Amino acid sequence: METTIVLLGVFTVALFIFWLSNKKIESARAARTAMAALLLFTGVGHFLFSKGMAMMISFLPFDKEIIYLTGIIEVAAAVGILISRTRLLTGKLLLLFFILILPANIYAAYHNVNLKTAGFDGNGLSYLWFRIPQQLFFMIWVYFSSVRNHSKT
Repeated sequence: METTIVLLGVFTVALFIFWLSNKKIESARAARTAMAALLLFTGVGHFLFSKGMAMMISFLPFDKEIIYLTGIIEVAAAVGILISRTRLLTGKLLLLFFILILPANIYAAYHNVNLKTAGFDGNGLSYLWFRIPQQLFFMIWVYFSSVRNHSKT
């Protein structure tokens, strides 16, 4: 839920700031700025909550290292999505990334993993009713702001 608040909150603020400075609505630019903020937020979370996140993929070797790597990927994507030369590639890779991390989210929900406390007292499978549509929403967001509109502003 926090990620959606970050995304929509930063989008609204960025849209307003861009309108004030340019006197035009730059929704794709504001959307990319918001996605970059979300990726920074979640990327940093990989380092702050690495123990809980590693529980999501505890069945894999090097689980903590994978968590750190995906955190670095998210921070790099936050930068890449804002640079016009790398926007299209970053957007396409983000779409793939969002698909690839979905099984880890499903696993975590199935096992009631709480990322923040590193316990097994999470929301459980009911969380997927929110998380899967949210993941699809993020993918649509990236597609329209970075892949489809990559040549515009």
